[in-house]
Amino acid sequence: MQDSEIQDTITIVLADDHSLVRDGIRALLEEEPDLDVIGEVSNGWDALKMVDEKSPDILIIDIRMPELGGIETVEKLNGKGKSETKSIILSMHDSEEYILKSVQAGASGYLLKDTGKAEFVKAIHMVQEGGKYFSGDISNVLVNNLFSSGKKVKTSTKEQKSNPFELTNKELRVLELILAGYTNKEISEKLENSKRTIETHRFNLMKKMEVKNLIDLSKKANKYNLV
Repeated sequence: MQDSEIQDTITIVLADDHSLVRDGIRALLEEEPDLDVIGEVSNGWDALKMVDEKSPDILIIDIRMPELGGIETVEKLNGKGKSETKSIILSMHDSEEYILKSVQAGASGYLLKDTGKAEFVKAIHMVQEGGKYFSGDISNVLVNNLFSSGKKVKTSTKEQKSNPFELTNKELRVLELILAGYTNKEISEKLENSKRTIETHRFNLMKKMEVKNLIDLSKKANKYNLV
């Protein structure tokens, strides 16, 4: 029984240059009985060394770090051709460029840093089982770019809408929920983000769209067909 439990444990190395972030992720993951964080590092070069030394199942790595960033690290890891360690990239940005570069480098997953615990754990299990996991709106970016075969594919109604304010996919989703009448607390529960994260998105929406109240926000969103 004990051997079975050991075999089923998913070993993880964390790479992030902020110790508080690593502490938070470690605390979150080690609440799960089958997840074991076996090492932490603060840059990409050390991540490569630790993967060589400890052969973890999964490397969870921040996209931006000193010396060697997450995408470059994953590219080097997969370029060796001998590592069986899978990688999940963490980022604050749902930028199309970052996402596509991560996929091209060989990452098995891409998660936003405000991802909720349930989705984080789900992603780890899916990647460990050989699948791919890209959170939320990120999946839409991948579908529209990786499977287009060089052609302009027909996008969804939301993606065809104008976006002159350069809102991120997450901000557009929050905007949609705000205008649907959801409170910050309800949006945080729906998107599995903290209330503070939603408040930040709301503030950024107001700032980018240059409005000061909900009425003006609604008018401008309708004027530019954002929702």
